[in-house]
Amino acid sequence: MPPDTDIDSGRRAVMKLAGGGLAVAFLWTAGLGPAVAQMNPRRQAADEAAAAADGNPPFAPNAFIRIDADGSVRLVMPSAEMGQAIYTGISMMLAEELGVGLDQIKVEHSIASDALYGIALLGGGQITGGSTSTRGQWQSLREAGAVAREMLVAAAAAQWHVDPASCSVARGTITHAASGRTLGFGAVAEAAGKLPQPATVTLKDPKDFTVIGKPLRRVDSPDKVNGGTQFGIDVKVPGMKYAAVRTSPELAGTLGSVDDTKARAIPGVIDVIKLDNAVAVVGEHYWAAHRGLDALEIEWRKGVNAHLDTATLVGALQESSRTGPALVGRQPKGEAAAGGKAVEMTFVSPMLAHAPMEPLNATVHVTPGKCEVWTGTQVPTRVQKEAARICGIPLEAVTVNNQYLGGGFGRRLETDQVEQAVAFAKQVAYPLKVIWSREEDIRHDRVRPLYFDRISATLGDDGKPTSWKHRITSGTVLGRWLPAAMGKDGMDSDAIESAADLPYDMDNVLVEWVRHEMPPGLVVGWWRGVGPTHNLFIVESFIDHLAQTAGKDPLAYRRSLMKPGSRPLGVLDLAAEKIGWGRQPLPARVGRGIAVASPFGSHVCAIVEVEVTAQGVLRLRRAVVAVDVGIAINPSSIQAQVQGGLLFGLSAAMFNGITLKDGMIEQSNFHDYRTLRINEAPVMEVYTVNSSESPGGLGEVGTAIAAPALANAIYAATGVRLSELPVTRTSLVESAEALKHVAEIGTGKGDVA
Repeated sequence: MPPDTDIDSGRRAVMKLAGGGLAVAFLWTAGLGPAVAQMNPRRQAADEAAAAADGNPPFAPNAFIRIDADGSVRLVMPSAEMGQAIYTGISMMLAEELGVGLDQIKVEHSIASDALYGIALLGGGQITGGSTSTRGQWQSLREAGAVAREMLVAAAAAQWHVDPASCSVARGTITHAASGRTLGFGAVAEAAGKLPQPATVTLKDPKDFTVIGKPLRRVDSPDKVNGGTQFGIDVKVPGMKYAAVRTSPELAGTLGSVDDTKARAIPGVIDVIKLDNAVAVVGEHYWAAHRGLDALEIEWRKGVNAHLDTATLVGALQESSRTGPALVGRQPKGEAAAGGKAVEMTFVSPMLAHAPMEPLNATVHVTPGKCEVWTGTQVPTRVQKEAARICGIPLEAVTVNNQYLGGGFGRRLETDQVEQAVAFAKQVAYPLKVIWSREEDIRHDRVRPLYFDRISATLGDDGKPTSWKHRITSGTVLGRWLPAAMGKDGMDSDAIESAADLPYDMDNVLVEWVRHEMPPGLVVGWWRGVGPTHNLFIVESFIDHLAQTAGKDPLAYRRSLMKPGSRPLGVLDLAAEKIGWGRQPLPARVGRGIAVASPFGSHVCAIVEVEVTAQGVLRLRRAVVAVDVGIAINPSSIQAQVQGGLLFGLSAAMFNGITLKDGMIEQSNFHDYRTLRINEAPVMEVYTVNSSESPGGLGEVGTAIAAPALANAIYAATGVRLSELPVTRTSLVESAEALKHVAEIGTGKGDVA
């Protein structure tokens, strides 16, 4: 964005977080410059305990590197691995400066510690989310590797009585070329561990990289192939029992009476335990617990949401948008020119569930004065704090053993399932593994907020906007999840991300946000792509609509609004070139849609090509994506993340929406909350801009850009401008006859394949 753009100051503010007294730069949003290193690449107070927990290796120069006497190299991962390949990216950054190959290392999950593994971009907590892991650790992790390398070299040079500058390092071996002597890391590990740490280190010039920038295989792939990877749901602890759980189907409902006679008669059932809003059956194995749960006769007490439905929620949002107090996220510069053509649209964006492939689970053992938790989480220190609170014990009495995550997408930024598991485990003497069924997972998700948007512009004689107004109305995830990060006026930076920071050169822009509180029990949470995944659907659909109103080509119109030489223009031009925009006419009812943006510190353009039949059948034909993520750590990961993120976002746009009836979530499994299948996926091409800029975020970029590109492609193919998602066949038919045909074949909402 232009440097003088007036954005809510809370988005740039340096904050003092409650309790910790730690001033950190909270830079959640895109376009705010490169990340500032927070993690300490040298020894710090908490390192001693962390190294002790790791077996006291002879060389542990910081929180990330362990070298044993036999030369084994272990790298401690500060972030959580949930399929986004961050373990590989972190390993590459550390290995590049340390001087080892990826095939020479073993990766480990870190302990729970904000002090050692906190991310400045996320308020200083040990959190994996918001596409911050790489951009938040790029500097510090390379420096951590360089610190370790210089200490190891210094130890070898001292043994040889030579200048450390005359030594080199490659693949875990230190070499003194002049004398031909070599030493492995293990041979000098103990001596290196006793040396003072260097005050400064010199990082490699990118031209000398031997690891970073290479399309390397993931470090976790071998164990995933041979079944050796342990996810949270795989955990086994001696004496462990299994629990299947059911929570009040009505959000904010409570548990009434339970008749467990039939359940206790099932072989393998051990016990039935209760909370105020849930009941669990414990079994020797999960099947016994599951069968016992189905055999319970449960009476639920209705709560305040007994008559709540989606239409009521949308109506309330619309009213808040009309009458509620608005916070300004971006101020216009100057006055709009008089006259012009006024254009306005409203949008409704649905609630969304996360639906990770691995359902939520946690294994907990509560003993007098202690609690141990095994789970896959994006927030290990939050898990630790909640377990300590529930058990009434000190924080240090809780051990969190993080596992690989079978998908997160923001759902495992929450701790509700662990809190419930701890509350159940307090009632028994043995380790208890609590597993949510798929139905339980979806029906009690912490969903992406419901949004209502009003957006308008005035077009001048040249068709360009002379004014732009965007009012967003929604609940706030940030206000619940990290209230200290809210702006001084209460602004939620996530709610306006990619709405306030547009890739277009426009001055007279007003962006507002109206906070709308959700009913009790309906908890909103982070969903992959967070604020941009909603705002980009609105902004890029509207830009496309303005191009149509002005009689302009969508590509040419966007180019006319961008600064020459800008990075967003670079990805726009690259994607257009690769798909061959405008080179030849497309078949009837085939269209291409563009979306371009700069979310998460990166820049992306997606062009999606679709075909829509007269009966409203939607087929994805092709998708071309260009990204500028700064320095590319691993080109293979970029390809995989953009492809996976795009498919995730397309699936949501085509099929998904969480709806309420009688205060209950109606969807329950992949039959009514589905995803794209292999035969439905488009041909995908991903192109990366060669850049020397600091790395941006990646994990959510593809998801955030998917829906607007799809919606604009549908318009190009049909003339139907979508203002609500998900896509429905009835919204795409072109005539009454086609509408009748749809009714005859009995298709329902979301059935577009």
